[in-house]
Amino acid sequence: MKEFMMIFSGADYADLGLSPEELQNRMGKWFAWGNKMEQAGVLRGGNALNPGMRRIVGENRTVTDLTSAEVKEIVGGYYLVEAKDFDAVEEIAQDFPDYDLDGTVEIREVMVFDK
Repeated sequence: MKEFMMIFSGADYADLGLSPEELQNRMGKWFAWGNKMEQAGVLRGGNALNPGMRRIVGENRTVTDLTSAEVKEIVGGYYLVEAKDFDAVEEIAQDFPDYDLDGTVEIREVMVFDK
């Protein structure tokens, strides 16, 4: 089995103007998806990320503080899962709760270095 990171990007919920009820419903879908992966024994970790961000770029280490309003889509979080291959993770990603908000799941295999 291999480890994969599913990286979630899309609009910031605050920028979408979701009602408290819509937000609660959406979070319920996230918890249900996470629980499904836990019960299947594939979830290894993950977190949601706050929308504020700081970028440090280049040799001069130019620092820029950004808000979700300044970028088209933000990385909102990630899950680390264990699976046989990309196809298996793609199947897991079918239940991603934010496809209806044009959200994206990027799947990356975790690189393993020999010691």
